[in-house]
Amino acid sequence: MYPRKTIKEEILVMDAICANAYTQMKREDNPIEIERTQVNSTDDNLHQLTHREKFDHKHQLVVHKHIHSGDRPYLCNHCGKRFSKKVHQVHHLRIHTGEKPHQCSLCSNVYAEKGNLTKHQRTHTGEKVEKPYQCNHCGKCFATNQILVGHKRTHSGEKPFKCSHCNKHFSHKCHLKRHEKMHTGEKPFHCSYCDSHFAVKDYLISHIRTHTGHKRHQRIHSGEKLFKCSHCDKQYSHKSHLTRHEKMHTGEKPFHCSYCDSRFAVKDYLISHLRTHTGDKPHQCSHCHKKFTQRSALVLHQRMHTGEKPYQCNQCEMHFALKDHLTKHQRTHTGEKPYQCCHCGKCFTQRSALVVHERIHTDTNLI
Repeated sequence: MYPRKTIKEEILVMDAICANAYTQMKREDNPIEIERTQVNSTDDNLHQLTHREKFDHKHQLVVHKHIHSGDRPYLCNHCGKRFSKKVHQVHHLRIHTGEKPHQCSLCSNVYAEKGNLTKHQRTHTGEKVEKPYQCNHCGKCFATNQILVGHKRTHSGEKPFKCSHCNKHFSHKCHLKRHEKMHTGEKPFHCSYCDSHFAVKDYLISHIRTHTGHKRHQRIHSGEKLFKCSHCDKQYSHKSHLTRHEKMHTGEKPFHCSYCDSRFAVKDYLISHLRTHTGDKPHQCSHCHKKFTQRSALVLHQRMHTGEKPYQCNQCEMHFALKDHLTKHQRTHTGEKPYQCCHCGKCFTQRSALVVHERIHTDTNLI
């Protein structure tokens, strides 16, 4: 007998909206074999497809079509948010469940996202990420061109993303989304320990640490400072605080005001400064509706209403609403007097006391 000839059938499945396509090959000896192939045709439209994106499987095309249709079939049963891809739903659910399936093999740290684990593991291995994309304004380098494009807006002041509720513009889409939640009142991030809800994921993460006693949060109370400046003897409890401080030594100020010639070492300082031009006060107290230019000022203000005093003295039972008040109080236990008069050498526990004292030397009317 002659061997049976393999019958081969090529089917082109095309997205009618954007001309992205995939090809499906069927053979008798392998009924459903899907493979990527080159599309050859004298037809101009099909010839153009050889330079477009193709999909290996039909379900990939189905998922891709959600981009055009806006369809989001995957629903979060905790907050009602919808997603076009199941993988995005799975990642989102971890915000509510607190699940962290990715564990570091070198220490006990766990992470919800694999990408965050990869970043963490570099602290053990010392591996450095290649950053081939360089900013032609400040020389800073980035891993992807997309990050570089976003960074350049800090120099140009470009803000292409406009709020549909007011006239505010933003340099990044994620900042626009965060802002729009102030208009909609949406708070999709729910604490799994209490009934608190948050508009921003970062606020939820910070809040959860008050329940779990996270090491980073505990440093606020213990005073532990692991990160030391390479230029001076100052130490910090958080790496981000050290990075901010070291710019004082290097003089680096990459953030430029689009209204005046002011430049800043830290992006937060630029944002606060811009509000002196715009008069914007986006942070409103939920108790008395007073508005503030900075979120930190709102947090401190709200403690007047709630009576919260998160800073406890490790020598006695006293609590304080402000960290500065705790620092001043602790000097009554330690006897520390860090403020010294440059005229007579006398020391004081508080700077205000030093200022009053120095008038004795400088004001002739008091002599």
